[in-house]
Amino acid sequence: MTIGTVTPPLDDWLAHCERLHPKTIDLGLERVRAVARRMGLRFDCPVFTVAGTNGKGSTVALLEAILTQAGYRTGAYTSPHLVRFEERCRIGGAPVNAADLIAGFEAVERARSEAMLTYFEFTTLAIADTLARARLDAAILEVGLGGRLDAVNVFDADCAIITSIDIDHAELLGDTRERIGLEKAGILRTGRPAIVSDPMPPQSVIDRGLEIGADLWLPGRDYRHHGDRQQWAWSGRQRRYHGLAYPALRGANQLVNASGALAALEAMHACLPVTAQAVRGGLSLVQLPGRFQVVPGQPVRVLDVAHNPHAVAALALNLDAMGFYPATHAVFGAMADKDAVAMLTRMDALVERWYFTDLPTPRAARGTALYALWQKLTRRTDAAAQVFDTPAQALAAAAASADTADRIIVFGSFYTVGGVLGGDVQR
Repeated sequence: MTIGTVTPPLDDWLAHCERLHPKTIDLGLERVRAVARRMGLRFDCPVFTVAGTNGKGSTVALLEAILTQAGYRTGAYTSPHLVRFEERCRIGGAPVNAADLIAGFEAVERARSEAMLTYFEFTTLAIADTLARARLDAAILEVGLGGRLDAVNVFDADCAIITSIDIDHAELLGDTRERIGLEKAGILRTGRPAIVSDPMPPQSVIDRGLEIGADLWLPGRDYRHHGDRQQWAWSGRQRRYHGLAYPALRGANQLVNASGALAALEAMHACLPVTAQAVRGGLSLVQLPGRFQVVPGQPVRVLDVAHNPHAVAALALNLDAMGFYPATHAVFGAMADKDAVAMLTRMDALVERWYFTDLPTPRAARGTALYALWQKLTRRTDAAAQVFDTPAQALAAAAASADTADRIIVFGSFYTVGGVLGGDVQR
């Protein structure tokens, strides 16, 4: 897609991707694999793939931070983004410039012929092409949805990681943890490390790993961690770390993610050796916006992309651990296909003031619909709620009505958090 000799800007390419396929999600690898083959797309470095329901982005960030501290040139692909599309592609820990992605989009367009790629498939291939040309020491790829049929799975993982699994996207992946686990296990490869970081993994994940002869690493068997209020320790098959500082990412669930990341690094030690100093440095410096991100000030603000019951349950526990606040104000927007009833029910006891919001995508539930759900389920007689057109408007109202000693939480979707950080989110 060029106009004369002028290359369109990134926004034009993204608009082009949105128009190609009538569906937002069309699971299957045939189209993506054919285009990748015509592109000659391959990585000349070890590849980590990370699948799961929750904890994927944090695990990618932890691997990226530790490997960077060890002196390796890393490339990471995550989705969705919060503010700018370029956040999805990081090299050396930093988002690439928009101009750096253009060659990847052009390569996909040349190779796709008549193939109708979805927005996610096209952009995944474009970012993979960008990373493949970046002379990386390690590539870390986050799976978008499921695993077996996700576009990222066209790349064979040298080390596959499966994070916590819960029911999400049930209409596409199945309505039980066992069915969803089997879809996630599609990223495992014969004879290669398969790190399971879910403390209670579905049996289907273990069975699939055994069936194909993957090198399964299970928590409590092949690696484990423990800690107190000040520090934690980790042990694997051969390596041990004691007196570790807690990861810079907040939340008790981050220790599970960090433990899985350390197992992956031990499993890949032969080709990517990492020192204890790099582990400590990476844990202390890792950053990932929107994952229990506490913004200091008065009132304090907490940004969390939790968008399913499992993630919201973790958010609630983390909020409880913060201590006492006179009132909690919640800005909430969610996709229409999410279990909003379960999310609102879990947070009902914690929130005094709700600010429901529309989101800038047809997939989102209307703020008025969320408000109606809350009215039906709340058990509180002292709580109140309003509806707003945008997350930014909802946050402004919360900030205006909150006392300095209160707290404001923003959650429910990447769109919700992205909306208060200053941008819209795709996919």
